[in-house]
Amino acid sequence: MAGLRGGQVPNLALATAAFALTFWAWNLIGPLSGSYSKLLHLSPTQTSALVAIPVLVGSLGRIPVGVLADKFGGRLMFTVICFVSIVPVLFVGWSSSYGALLFWGFLLGIPGTSFAIGIPFVNAWYEPARRGLATGVFGAGMGGTALSAFFTPRLVEAVGRPATHLIMGAALAAMGVIMWLCSRNSPAWAPSTEPALPRMRDAMKIKATWQCAFLYAVAFGGFVAFSTYLPTLLQNVYDFAQTEAGLRTAGFSIAAVVARPLGGILSDRTTPVRILLISFTGAVVMAVVLAFNPPPEIPAGASFVLMAFFLGLGTGGVFALVARLVEPSRVGTVTGLVGAAGGLGGYFPPLVMGAVYTATGAYTVGYLLLALTALIALFYTARAFGGLPRHSPTSRRTD
Repeated sequence: MAGLRGGQVPNLALATAAFALTFWAWNLIGPLSGSYSKLLHLSPTQTSALVAIPVLVGSLGRIPVGVLADKFGGRLMFTVICFVSIVPVLFVGWSSSYGALLFWGFLLGIPGTSFAIGIPFVNAWYEPARRGLATGVFGAGMGGTALSAFFTPRLVEAVGRPATHLIMGAALAAMGVIMWLCSRNSPAWAPSTEPALPRMRDAMKIKATWQCAFLYAVAFGGFVAFSTYLPTLLQNVYDFAQTEAGLRTAGFSIAAVVARPLGGILSDRTTPVRILLISFTGAVVMAVVLAFNPPPEIPAGASFVLMAFFLGLGTGGVFALVARLVEPSRVGTVTGLVGAAGGLGGYFPPLVMGAVYTATGAYTVGYLLLALTALIALFYTARAFGGLPRHSPTSRRTD
């Protein structure tokens, strides 16, 4: 236990920093959607496809990356992802056609897979009773989307798009070096020796994998969808400039970032189920409010911030639930599958919102679909996990 305690804080901090930076890289296109739309004369549907495409690889890629994290450990995998991500980051910055942006945007999903590395890496450093807190703090690294929303448009205005992407590439290279030299795998972690495909099949046989995948698709998928598409939505509905939309999107992301570790902490103190019920109830209410298209600044701004807060609580609650239900040796693989579902949950809404806006000139139908989805998740959580005890047998402190 002493060996674990000495490395918990520094390795959690390093993993969170790497997660935040790779999430910034993953979300480089969304904050610039307005300028891409004007430059390339894109329709709302084409713009939403461009914004959503990095989410696809960032989602599906979490499945093999989660398996590799179980096999090779977080130290190596974080290092590899940071360096590999440099290539699509640079080429997105140098692309000048819609086809090239789609291709390199597709590969820009690679940094979005880092989540499946960090969860098992952090879990291995913490005893079961503190994993809700640990994964919640790590999950705050999704604030990389806030950094991107705030800084990316301003950097582009100051130094241009190619130079902005070059700066991001240099930051990823530096982070890769830092993770290799300064981080280390937990003494409690042991590499998996099982072949990948049987591990994935076994993980898919675990009922909790599918249950948590659905809940995460709603909570985290909702966050990803808003954080990537919100700049476009704000420009379409409220006529904000690109930097103004980015500032407000950053506020949205920060609210979710604050709520995620809070969701993990409260899950440790009560139950993840209670936190998820609060999360989905809040999401239903706020989606209905947003469907009425409240005016800026305070009504709309408060609605978006509260939506982010409730979704953030849910993301923290889901992985506290994973830690309760899944044995540690399979957390990486299960995390990959659950994380993929969460990412896919964020892939489709921008496409739907773009199509809805093209057809109706408003986003009302999209918000109502979100409210319905969150309502279904609410009832499913209550029915499937209503009897979950306050602490599972494996989550009691041993120190």
